[in-house]
Amino acid sequence: MKNKSETIFITGGLGFIGSHVCKRLIKNKDKIVVYDLFKSFVSSLIANRYHQYLQYRIKPLKNKIKVIEGDIRDPSRLKEAILKTKPHKVIHFAGLPIADVSNKFPEEAISINFQGTVNLLNALVKQKTFKKIINISSSMVYGDFKYIPAKEDHLKNPQGLYGVTKLAAEHLVRVFAERNNFSYINIRPSAVYGPADSNRRVVQLFIENAIDKKPIILHDNGRSKLDFTFVEDLADGIVLALKNDKVNNQTFNMTKGQGRTLKSLSKIVKKYFPKVKIISKSLDKSLRRPKRGAMDISSARKLLGYNPQHSLEKGIKKYIEFLNKINIK
Repeated sequence: MKNKSETIFITGGLGFIGSHVCKRLIKNKDKIVVYDLFKSFVSSLIANRYHQYLQYRIKPLKNKIKVIEGDIRDPSRLKEAILKTKPHKVIHFAGLPIADVSNKFPEEAISINFQGTVNLLNALVKQKTFKKIINISSSMVYGDFKYIPAKEDHLKNPQGLYGVTKLAAEHLVRVFAERNNFSYINIRPSAVYGPADSNRRVVQLFIENAIDKKPIILHDNGRSKLDFTFVEDLADGIVLALKNDKVNNQTFNMTKGQGRTLKSLSKIVKKYFPKVKIISKSLDKSLRRPKRGAMDISSARKLLGYNPQHSLEKGIKKYIEFLNKINIK
């Protein structure tokens, strides 16, 4: 049965993942309202193609969505935007995008990831049309994986401020939903990569280092494992969660469901850039990362029909094809 058209309010909707979700939703003829600050949290002193990627994100959405420029930390403007647009459902992306930035700027992490979520929820509970929120969380809520694949009920022991604020946001969403009679779904992705990422996550970092003729650095010989998630698969899964009105008030891992080492990633990148140097260094203890790997995605498969299509090899191929197409500099 075809889903009826809805008004969808998306915080951070022109960000890396949000823009891919918007492209899918306009095909459903939904009314899309994006609330976005248009800010990069990566220093301009290093290679940063944010504005080039932003243009790529905006181009297919131009004149097809409503865009409101605003900060989620501004409760008055946020409330005004929600009251005017009267959304039926909300997807909440807005936040500091990566762990290192949150640890470096703790005040911003708390004010955006935590207080920003409070501001959003406070505004939504007063909007009568509103009925469901999709909250984008993170695999960082788990901390070190105690078993693999990690299920949604795995121990939560985040090791950095990013994971702490994301876990707190999950609880905020749940408590507000239970007390105000609306539905929610928390989604936990991991190591998302793909076209138009400008946040210097590891896949972007490896590929753009190769483009810039810089070496790929592997700490501890690249033994660390991540469950790499191609952004198009994640966007499909988020839309499934949004449009499924029978599955609510749950939390889902949403990844590829496979743990791959950083060394494997470097070898895949080297196939496309044979001259890139791969340098192994001893483990830098200042770059403390949780011990992770594969995540269990069986619940999302069973209840939402989530079915990721991209192996790391296939995803990297599409990512590099995108970079070649837009002639990245």
